[in-house]
Amino acid sequence: MITIIYWQYFWTNYNMKAIFFLGSFLMLCSSWAQTNQVEVINNAKIRTIKLFQQNNQESLPIINLNSSDLLELHFDDLDGYIKNYFYTYQLCNADWSEANVNPFDFIKGFTQNRIVQARASSNTLTKYVHYQVTLPERNCTPTKSGNYLLKVYLNGDQENVAFTKKMYVVNSQAAIGIQILQPFDNSIYKTHQKVQLLVNTNQLNLYNPQQQLKVNLIQNQRWDNAVYNLQPSFIRENIFEYDAERDCVFEAGKEYRWLDLRSFRFESDRIARRDETNNPIEVYLKPDFNRLNQRYLYYRDLNGWYDITTTDLVNNWWQTGYANVHFVYTPENNQPLAGQDIYIIGELTNNIISDENKMIYNADKGVYEKTLLLKQGFYSYNYVTKSNQIKESKTSFKLIEGNYWETENIYAAFVYYRSFSGRHDELVGYTTTNSRLGGRLF
Repeated sequence: MITIIYWQYFWTNYNMKAIFFLGSFLMLCSSWAQTNQVEVINNAKIRTIKLFQQNNQESLPIINLNSSDLLELHFDDLDGYIKNYFYTYQLCNADWSEANVNPFDFIKGFTQNRIVQARASSNTLTKYVHYQVTLPERNCTPTKSGNYLLKVYLNGDQENVAFTKKMYVVNSQAAIGIQILQPFDNSIYKTHQKVQLLVNTNQLNLYNPQQQLKVNLIQNQRWDNAVYNLQPSFIRENIFEYDAERDCVFEAGKEYRWLDLRSFRFESDRIARRDETNNPIEVYLKPDFNRLNQRYLYYRDLNGWYDITTTDLVNNWWQTGYANVHFVYTPENNQPLAGQDIYIIGELTNNIISDENKMIYNADKGVYEKTLLLKQGFYSYNYVTKSNQIKESKTSFKLIEGNYWETENIYAAFVYYRSFSGRHDELVGYTTTNSRLGGRLF
């Protein structure tokens, strides 16, 4: 009888542990899914969402806490009539999960504001209304450092979200040293880049670094290959070193392809022809080809960014038109890539992997095709492949673009800290470096 009771207790306890670990695993998966899907566009009429540091379209939307730094938000509504758009901030943790903090604790002033600056398009075939706002406004300012989700919604109804956009507020308390090296592994020595990090936590009150300190790393503002929650390989007093052999290793790729759409009257080198009988007009690009056998060539690129600009008129934001741009990729021997899907990657597709930027194989022509609605400007993009046989496979350049360790890439490192009494992850360190400059460690 005692033996039976013991086994019942053991089995019950075992099941409870299994349920606990299963629940933890599901929470981790949910957090990871939220990390990759946190930026959404719920209104198909919303186009060309840009959030950047003032006067610099090729920058991450990051400001210093309690500073005079400003961001610019721009977007278009193709419905073509004025609407009541509002915005608010949502404080998030390092993994972009929602922080358990009341808005009144991280927003000074009103918790929502109306976007009042709107202007109808001028001298364009495609009619739209352009909205813009400079953030933060004096009557609605973030008061804590960390990750923020900017939510834009209609008619003051926060359930009617039009789109969301990531932004950052940093309170610099951790010095970061960053350096770009060739990997130690001979198998990837010529094709990958390794990032080495040093973090000085002298100003932080750390008792349990594994729980209190988090480090994230991104390449060219991409989220499909970002590295989250790095663990230090060595701790030397207040210096945390992140240089394990397999950590922080990225495919180098090649310099980004380009597309000049600054004028719809002048056909740039990448445009094959235009069709102006439709509205929006149709722009057909010259086919792209595999670059695996091409030698590495350095040229200045935008590292995935795009700039809204025009050579036809004066104002870049409401005097620029739209076009349906037809991308074509011609595979080797005009045969589809077995077991692989092809995606266009870059800011023009929000640097995410989805059906919106997945290319479709045309068996009659033997090419991959995709049409994107784009505003006049200068664009940079690349092609990545992803296995359609393995659900959790990673994206890769190696089948189309090729990888050369000399490639110029931009890396950004984020350091987060949570005190024992804190309710969210504070952003206490941020830095960027260019792989051609190499960076330096302190």
